[in-house]
Amino acid sequence: MKSDVDVLVIGAGIQGAGIAQAAAAAGYSVRVLEKTGVASATSSRSSKLIHGGLRYLETGQLGLVRECLRERDILLRIAPQLVRRVAFHIPIYRHSRRSAWKIRAGLALYAVLNGVQRSSWFSSLPRRQWAELDGLNTIDLDAVFRYYDAQTDDVALTLAVMRSAQRLGAELVCPGEFLGARRTAGDYRVQYRAGNVEMECAAATLVNAAGPWGNEVLARIHPRLEPPAVELVQGAHLVLAGSLQQGIYYTEADDGRAVFVMPWHGQTLIGTTETVYHGDPAQAQALDAEEKYLLRTFQQYFPQRPAQVRDRFAGLRVLPRTSTAAFDRPRETLYMTDAARDTRLVGIYGGKLTSYRAAALKALDVIRPVLPRRAARADTALLELND
Repeated sequence: MKSDVDVLVIGAGIQGAGIAQAAAAAGYSVRVLEKTGVASATSSRSSKLIHGGLRYLETGQLGLVRECLRERDILLRIAPQLVRRVAFHIPIYRHSRRSAWKIRAGLALYAVLNGVQRSSWFSSLPRRQWAELDGLNTIDLDAVFRYYDAQTDDVALTLAVMRSAQRLGAELVCPGEFLGARRTAGDYRVQYRAGNVEMECAAATLVNAAGPWGNEVLARIHPRLEPPAVELVQGAHLVLAGSLQQGIYYTEADDGRAVFVMPWHGQTLIGTTETVYHGDPAQAQALDAEEKYLLRTFQQYFPQRPAQVRDRFAGLRVLPRTSTAAFDRPRETLYMTDAARDTRLVGIYGGKLTSYRAAALKALDVIRPVLPRRAARADTALLELND
């Protein structure tokens, strides 16, 4: 059985759901193949944050921060039931590697990149309010800054984006396992398994949004393409008993990395780590060393709070393969294509939960020249997302 489609998307995490929505909104016919379930892997194991990425200012990623701040504000507007503004606190101690003046300068730049809106203002909390901060350790505490970003349920957000894509006409095949594809003169001939039935279709373009499985998908496409130089970096999280009342805390681990401590469904979520991962992406799990690292950081900042672990999970980031530490690597979305001209395949590697919509529009622009003319149905910056 054969059927033609303008855009065939492989993977229904947040990146796959985003490109499906963007392509359907632009008027194209879309089919999404998802082997397991929408948001069943990486997109369910994030830090649940919708933010500009304050720490990316340290590595000079100003463009990424500006883009994420813009996308954060769009999501706050179109998905108020799914994305909510929340207070972030940055405690500065005498032993902190980042001084109060450096954090103040970073927050000022963060506000400027956000257009100096009222919502981008930050403040330094007076000492009389420190006792209200969820039992935060005040020994040798010099300052506490408060600013605002946002939090979401990553699974609920991904499901909402996919439902939006489907309302615009996108077709979701789940379970739908991608088996292979071969490029012809004017399209890709794609083989996939829908349930127990093997199918074939002609797709004008392919989008590889398989996340950690991206290079595995690429190996099934002919003619063979050189995979991008990326590696998987694991981020572990712990869920602890008890919840915070005053918002999210941006703490500094003993190695200088940022660790978030945040309320999550009546409990406390701590994350994350950055450990290079080798093996089956489906088997990623928090390591004992990562659990100890996160608990040590939590107990340093909240020594009076219970540290009873209720759950643990690990997600995988796709980052450029470099000799630098994972914490310092660029976090921009990477794109790979099958040809400089007549491009019919685009692979989306990495990217942020916050900027999924912008990443989808960029990916769509890559393949748009070979797609037929269609009448646009909607603007994804205006489409309301519901839980």
